[in-house]
Amino acid sequence: MARMHGMSVRTVRGGAMAVLMAVVAWTGGCAAPSQSAATVDHGLIFNGVDLTGWDGDPRYWRVEEGCLTGETTDASPLARNTFMIYRGADVGDFELEFDYVIRSERANSGVQYRSFEMPAANDDGRWIVGGYQADIDEPVTYTGIVYGERDRGILALRGQQVTIEPGGAPKVTGSLGEAGDLAARINGRDGWNSYRVRMQGNRLSHTINGVTMTEAVDNDAVVTEPGAKGARTRGVIAFQLHTGPAMKIQFRNVRLRDLSGRRGR
Repeated sequence: MARMHGMSVRTVRGGAMAVLMAVVAWTGGCAAPSQSAATVDHGLIFNGVDLTGWDGDPRYWRVEEGCLTGETTDASPLARNTFMIYRGADVGDFELEFDYVIRSERANSGVQYRSFEMPAANDDGRWIVGGYQADIDEPVTYTGIVYGERDRGILALRGQQVTIEPGGAPKVTGSLGEAGDLAARINGRDGWNSYRVRMQGNRLSHTINGVTMTEAVDNDAVVTEPGAKGARTRGVIAFQLHTGPAMKIQFRNVRLRDLSGRRGR
């Protein structure tokens, strides 16, 4: 996210959640899956071997040990946020699942969905995306929130259920828990986490390690033009690397499920 810088809350027994987090964190590798072609409907869209179906700046993105890996360095800092864009399909109603791990002391990342790509006149302007974002950072300050990249800013903080009103102002309508308690469910540096992003109609939710972090209903006016601020019904998926300190993040088991034609829940 740019720094200023469905569901219902579930009761989770501490022991069971601790086991889940330990299993997620312990699995350290990024073994390449057996399928090499991208599929939709609960299919892997990153093959663990190469960047087929994805498009990003090769100076910052690569496949490493079977993981989709984004890294910036002090020697090669970012002038602007950059994105690894999935070219296999735009998404409307969908569920996206992936695992991620942060390999640096600090990090600022996330995944865009139903997002727009800014037009580019040359390579310096390529790979710039805005729209809905499921945030990821270290040290787990913003992870799980709903953010509008190049859009309406923070739309829902961790633990909030919100309705986004016409004009873009979020109104808190309920609670999923205290932000600090929810943060304790998220593994920090070198610990793997499982992230699920779901959007159907104008309802969206972010879930990490089986715990719902945010829910929102977007009642703002629908826009379609790149750079316009408002609700969107369709757009790209993209992983983010943010400007700032050197960072490294890895993704694996990236799966996309098309929910078109299914009833909302």
